[in-house]
Amino acid sequence: MSRCGKAIAVLGLCLALSAVAAFAGSKPPLEAQESGVDLTVYNQNLALVRDRRTLDLVEGVNEIAFQEVAEQIDPSSVLFRSLTDITGTVVLEQNYEYDIVSSQKLLEKFVDQAIELITEDGSAYRGTLLSGTRDVILQAGDGMVTMVKQDQVREFTFPELPEGLITKPSLLWLVEAAMEGAHNVEVTYLTEGVSWQADYVVLLDSADEQIDLDGWVSLDNRSGATYEDAKLKLVAGDIHRERQAAAYAEDEVMMARPASAPAVEERAFFEYHLYEVQRPVTVKDRQTKQIEFATAADVPVTKFFVYDASQQPYPVYRPITEPSYGDVGNRKVMVMLELENSEDAGLGVPLPRGRVRVYKEDVDGSAQFVGEDTIDHTPKDEKVQLYLGDAFDIVGERKQTDFRKLGERSIEESYEISIRNHKEVDIEVRVVEHMFRWSEWEITEETLDHVKTDARTIEYRAEVESDGEATIEYTVLYRW
Repeated sequence: MSRCGKAIAVLGLCLALSAVAAFAGSKPPLEAQESGVDLTVYNQNLALVRDRRTLDLVEGVNEIAFQEVAEQIDPSSVLFRSLTDITGTVVLEQNYEYDIVSSQKLLEKFVDQAIELITEDGSAYRGTLLSGTRDVILQAGDGMVTMVKQDQVREFTFPELPEGLITKPSLLWLVEAAMEGAHNVEVTYLTEGVSWQADYVVLLDSADEQIDLDGWVSLDNRSGATYEDAKLKLVAGDIHRERQAAAYAEDEVMMARPASAPAVEERAFFEYHLYEVQRPVTVKDRQTKQIEFATAADVPVTKFFVYDASQQPYPVYRPITEPSYGDVGNRKVMVMLELENSEDAGLGVPLPRGRVRVYKEDVDGSAQFVGEDTIDHTPKDEKVQLYLGDAFDIVGERKQTDFRKLGERSIEESYEISIRNHKEVDIEVRVVEHMFRWSEWEITEETLDHVKTDARTIEYRAEVESDGEATIEYTVLYRW
């Protein structure tokens, strides 16, 4: 390991020194030259890095320092191979070094050794470092002890870089090569700290009948590494995390290169969907980057209203006989937007999970925010429903009008649901009711025909005139 003969300030030390603490040996480690990187990012705070570089190897044992890898790398997932001589190049030993140099680490390493410091007022101190945990405590040659607050120190000076501290996270290998010369090598590994999600921006027209949609990839890199001019791929889907790194690498190699060159190309990949950016992308550490991947105009939508008095079905493990159970008194009517993810509608592409923000143009042409929701991974030809908020001018009310125990194994109850419309236009409200008391039920009376949407849910479509009120009454019989 190289040593500096004179004192070096910490700032200069971090910028100037790039040597890595490597294996003990007589010859310095070989430095790899970067020649390309592929970055595949998954939805689950996980990325696959495939880094290709060129190394000059000698026949026999080589010490290789592979710098600028992610700080959150999974060392057990690393796959090293020489593309030039796959069978004749063997990894004998691998280490991952991540003890990065910092002022605090230098203070820890130099306890009981001589250092120098300069405070903000220009005072200089030299002595043996007794402690640097909170306050810096120095003992001079005459035995005098000086304590300096760390926030008062402008500059530290240390005589050298201690063994074991490095300036960049590094993979270190002992590699035995059968062929001397330039080797194209590929290093593949998994790292956490990189994630992506889809963000959609939707502009709703004045009639609430069409939207313009833009889909953006929001990529967040906190892995501790920068990926320069990376070939970026994004996988939409929920993967199982116990697969091995080699399996990811094999899947990646088998993927075909695209024939066309849109900004982002989508294709099926295994049981997921993959989005490949058609240009090199630099992804810096601690950076959030957005890339547009989908756009559509004049997509038909349907706005509708939903009144769900109990909001959600209740888990039922036995018959519920308490008369007031399930009465939550909700009066809010939800505003919903629905669209068909089909080619006929102007879409027809797999939509990754993400947040959808909806805007609508005001009378002066300015876009106003009207709500947001999150969608799950949505295949083509499936419907997308967005909950935007609660209607100000529509009120729902639900009350139990009767409850009767007909015997030991049956209950009958009645409800009255009122929808009041204070808007200037006529509306339709979808009234959702959950049959929560037991799985065996029957509607015996009703003032409006219902539609059974699942085994325990029904829906009424109530037409409500402007400044009017609609009332629905029904009776349900439970048996067990």
